[in-house]
Amino acid sequence: GAAYGCGVPTFPPVVTRVVGGEDVRPSSWPWQISLQYNRQGEWRHTCGGTLISDQWVLTAAHCISTGREYRVAMGKHNLVETEEAAVFMGTANIIVHEKWNPLFIRNDIALIKLESPVTFSDSIMAACLPAAGVILPHNEPCYVTGWGRLYTGGPIADILQQALLPVVDFATCSKSDWWGFQVKDTMVCAGGDGVVSGCNGDSGGPLNCQNSNGSWEVHGIVSFGSGLKCNLFKKPTVFTQVSSYADWISSVSSPNTHTQSPVEEYNSF
Repeated sequence: GAAYGCGVPTFPPVVTRVVGGEDVRPSSWPWQISLQYNRQGEWRHTCGGTLISDQWVLTAAHCISTGREYRVAMGKHNLVETEEAAVFMGTANIIVHEKWNPLFIRNDIALIKLESPVTFSDSIMAACLPAAGVILPHNEPCYVTGWGRLYTGGPIADILQQALLPVVDFATCSKSDWWGFQVKDTMVCAGGDGVVSGCNGDSGGPLNCQNSNGSWEVHGIVSFGSGLKCNLFKKPTVFTQVSSYADWISSVSSPNTHTQSPVEEYNSF
């Protein structure tokens, strides 16, 4: 079949500079997945996630509850319709970051290994990962995608939504009247203009940013926002910064993961 690289959809997203959510063009974010759990025999959408290879999905640690059975829905557009392009797959393994802290919402990242590799198609492909340590500039135009609530307290979306969320740099986001000490340099903030847009992002889902060669990278994992209102002024959506976890991602998802950590290897001298 066709050779699918990462981050270049067959059907590119229609990226207008509209703040506030809008229905996406079908198959235009082919790495977006719906993480679903089994509730009394019925599968329910709980979080978003990002396909980063044919067998690994990136999501938020807070999306994972022990004892729940999960499946990953790929190639979806409308969650309530049966779609030809969709593939549903169980999980072989779920790895939550060992330093995940639910109290302070630190290291909010998890990897899901699919029970078998998925076959890429026009509707299912991987996003690119950013290089380690990359920090996005202030106001960089990125897009959050997901089936999240359409407005504060509102229903979740049936059709995948996208919203423009410009990046807010750490210097701004960590100001006392913004997120202050709650935001760390392993997080990336985006949005916060007070216009309805932070709501459209779903927990665990991607912050999509286009790199200079035109392919899309997942720079963030939706982590938290204001509990008061979806897009409060100066309370942008906060994402786990993927580039801060490049080493963790490659160590967890590489086929020949070392049993010893590098620290132990150095200490043994």
